[in-house]
Amino acid sequence: MHSHWITRAETGADIPAIRALTIAAFDRPDESDIVDALRADPAWIDGLSIVAAEPDGAVAGHALLTRCHIGDTPALCLGPCSVLPSRQRSGAGSASIRAALRAAADLGEQFVTVLGHPEYYPRFGFGRASEFGIKAGFEVPDEALMALTLDERHPLPSGTIRYAAPFGV
Repeated sequence: MHSHWITRAETGADIPAIRALTIAAFDRPDESDIVDALRADPAWIDGLSIVAAEPDGAVAGHALLTRCHIGDTPALCLGPCSVLPSRQRSGAGSASIRAALRAAADLGEQFVTVLGHPEYYPRFGFGRASEFGIKAGFEVPDEALMALTLDERHPLPSGTIRYAAPFGV
């Protein structure tokens, strides 16, 4: 576990590195194209695209939170999240996700959803969305759709998640 990750909001100078690491992590450009499209979408929230960088500044991990809705309630969608293949299992992904969730809480955001690996995301507090009456508007494995509240005083709402247009769902 690498303990020296520097997490911070992306800058314009990070965009090429984020694109390259996202393509490398997914072995295709689809997710990187979504990140690029989200930057120009109303769902984009400044300060919620977080990188994990080496002490020399090289970007190794990235986590993105953008606006979605659970029913009519504003929420955030986590993803895509990417780590350079050579830095996977080093803590870069966890560091960037934890920093993104802290930044969202600092902005007063309350709810976050993720569609991802059910073995990975519970470590950040995510639970099965269906247990809260949250569903996707398309077919997904029940255990892969998860949600969390950033403020325990605000229980998760129920409803169907509406994603930003660049996700294409």
